[in-house]
Amino acid sequence: MSIEKIKSLPPVSEMMREAGLEPKKQFGQNFLFDLNLTGRIARSVPDIEKTVVVEVGPGPAGLTRALLLAGAKQVIAIEKDKTTEPILSKIVDSSDGKLTVIYEDALKVDFSKLGISEYAICSNLPYNVGTELFINWLLRAAKGEHIKSMTLMFQREVAQRIVAKTGDSQYGRLGVLTALVADAKILFDVPNTAFVPRPKVQSAVVQVIPNKGKIERIEDIESVGRITAKLFGQRRKMVRGIIPGVEWENFGLTGTERAEEISPETFARMAKILV
Repeated sequence: MSIEKIKSLPPVSEMMREAGLEPKKQFGQNFLFDLNLTGRIARSVPDIEKTVVVEVGPGPAGLTRALLLAGAKQVIAIEKDKTTEPILSKIVDSSDGKLTVIYEDALKVDFSKLGISEYAICSNLPYNVGTELFINWLLRAAKGEHIKSMTLMFQREVAQRIVAKTGDSQYGRLGVLTALVADAKILFDVPNTAFVPRPKVQSAVVQVIPNKGKIERIEDIESVGRITAKLFGQRRKMVRGIIPGVEWENFGLTGTERAEEISPETFARMAKILV
């Protein structure tokens, strides 16, 4: 691929104007135009030059360009909004075969049928479906799908929930599931001024690396998902009041604990027996 071809394309904002493209609220679209930021996100993908990168919600392709410029082995972009096609088709034409665009709802795409044995995910996720997509990817990773890494932008409060530890005020179902499957950290914050339109909330880029050793110890991540949903759904109540008749000492608990006091590993043991 000629890097110069990508560099010579008009600015993203200009291509949007030419295509008559506006961010759509129903798709949770907030577009990122800052080249320094998109470049920083793309360069954060581990081993990018040897990696197929899946991007969800490319929109006008600001991050897509950055991934190509950072040397991604291949980029597969999944976009629900077909009005972006005039822009994305120009990026495809300039990519020398390194960019493929699939116009589908990412929630309905079977990633295991994309024809790639392993991949990374890098995305400025649509606000309205970001958490659901992320949980789906965690479940896929837990079941053995070869997701090398996830470098994802979320609302900052969601990012904090992903990396939260036992006892943190943000600790909940997301933190438990993530901790049992992967290693996660917040890479950096992104101000709301970087987006068009400007959202009310701040954002952050999170990196999640599936951990094979952790995954091998989890028998049924979906059962963990069910029990965490039940207990964190009533997080102010003691666990014995939510699930009565349990011998809590078998899990090293008294039953007077609340969900936020229980470690991910204990949730995994509970799921094995109680779900």
